[in-house]
Amino acid sequence: MVFYRKKLQLIYKFFISQLFKVIYGKVVFSNKNDKDVKFIEISKDNLKYKFAEIDNGRIFTDYVENVAIINKNQILDHVSYQQVEGELKEPFLNVVVKKGTPKFKKRYKGKVFSLIQGASGNNNYFHWMFDVLPRLIILEKVYKLNEIDYFYSPQIKPWQLSSLSIFDISEERLINSNHFRHIHADKILAVSHPWYNKGRILDEAKTLPTWIINEIGFKFEKYGKKFECNDKIFIDRRESPFNHCQIINDEEIKTHLKKKGFTIYRVGELNFFEQIYLFQNAKIIIGAHGAAFANLIFCKPNTKVLDIIPENHPNSVDETIAKFKNLDFKFVKTKELSIEKKTNGDIFLPMEVIDSFL
Repeated sequence: MVFYRKKLQLIYKFFISQLFKVIYGKVVFSNKNDKDVKFIEISKDNLKYKFAEIDNGRIFTDYVENVAIINKNQILDHVSYQQVEGELKEPFLNVVVKKGTPKFKKRYKGKVFSLIQGASGNNNYFHWMFDVLPRLIILEKVYKLNEIDYFYSPQIKPWQLSSLSIFDISEERLINSNHFRHIHADKILAVSHPWYNKGRILDEAKTLPTWIINEIGFKFEKYGKKFECNDKIFIDRRESPFNHCQIINDEEIKTHLKKKGFTIYRVGELNFFEQIYLFQNAKIIIGAHGAAFANLIFCKPNTKVLDIIPENHPNSVDETIAKFKNLDFKFVKTKELSIEKKTNGDIFLPMEVIDSFL
């Protein structure tokens, strides 16, 4: 029964794909750009970015690994985004080339700027801060933000909306790409990824451009919202739905650190502006590697940071941030655990490691 159900689902998807190819046409890739497409090259700290303006353009996304910027049924290079099994690929491998654009398109008047890139940019704090928001800084090289009618974005959470408010972008100007996977506008605007150009995204993150660290930090640092908090903090990652970079003996560590004057924080329970202040105010930060460490861009020089990470985890961007911000930073890479020990995490941290750091 399961086999036949799956077979019927595949047949249905194929039928839908063919139907929408009839409605909207087959999408192809070509290196030749139409006159309706204008590419501008933008420089930031000797790095070159492609900025595209498309008259009567379209955007299609599967909300996971593909974003297609389309002009007259041609998918555009540089500004489209496609991963295959987690690795960045060329535009001719974008899902729309094979399956078309199987969603009814929503029409918008005016200029629409794309802020989407797939699942990593949807609600991951790190990728939102360093992949998505820098696009707005690049956009400001060409347009004033109040000249843009809409921003095509992921389904926005409150902390993301707070970050956009600093750019004077209100919720009314956002198009939810989860609800509208296929849009058409008088003018589509898009820019190439701020730093991800090849391979796997975690491998490339360590090359994060320093202009992003500097300008994002400067943009937000004055908006830190003061609240009563400790300057010795332990980042509790148990709020994360993921099992990786979790400390299996974290209760033992929390008890130990509380005795040494630390307070335990789950940063996702703080609003965006409180997170900024927490890291601005911190003198010592300890925690398992995770998106919360993106907030290191708000730390003062010489803040002590202990970043705990499994030895098999890809190199982290945190070290790049720490060097740029002149932090007293230390990585601890913990040994690989056997399968039977990974019941609620993949890190075991000996207590003497913490005592040595302190």
